[in-house]
Amino acid sequence: MAAEPWQRAETAGPLRAHVLTKPDVAVALIKKAKRPIIVAGHNVTGEPLKSAEPIDYVIQISRAGNIPVVATANVGKTFLERGYEPAALMGAMDIANRIKDESWMGLDGKGSYDVLLILGLPYYMEWLILSGLKHFAKLTTLSLGRYYQPHATWSFPNVSSEVWEGNLKVIVKGLGGGV
Repeated sequence: MAAEPWQRAETAGPLRAHVLTKPDVAVALIKKAKRPIIVAGHNVTGEPLKSAEPIDYVIQISRAGNIPVVATANVGKTFLERGYEPAALMGAMDIANRIKDESWMGLDGKGSYDVLLILGLPYYMEWLILSGLKHFAKLTTLSLGRYYQPHATWSFPNVSSEVWEGNLKVIVKGLGGGV
């Protein structure tokens, strides 16, 4: 379980993500959040795990924690096919720009978000989005993907798909959802 960027040529600078070696830390951060949001990219459908696809865990985390999901790219259709309606369908860069805008009142008009959970975007795109948020937004970011994202506030290390799925299951269960 390495805490190095998955693309090793990338240099994150001196401030790097805290490593989530225990998914219970992610559960505590999510429970503590006043207004969390999930951004899910198209890769949540690209990697079947043993029990389910990552999209299924996103849905379970959203339902268990009552967290809105922004579906990017073409993954919105897949959410709908699974009987789940995301809070918004939006481009990844668009939602990132809105989140860092302090005057934006959120998807529901009730204020800005304090915790962002992100997964399923291409590594390089998530890297850039998290870099922008790290420098220009006042929120905590949790990268729940399989690979370490040094620009997040918190990130899983580089892990196998089995460990990653186990981490996602712990988060769902910790938020009160069934696995």
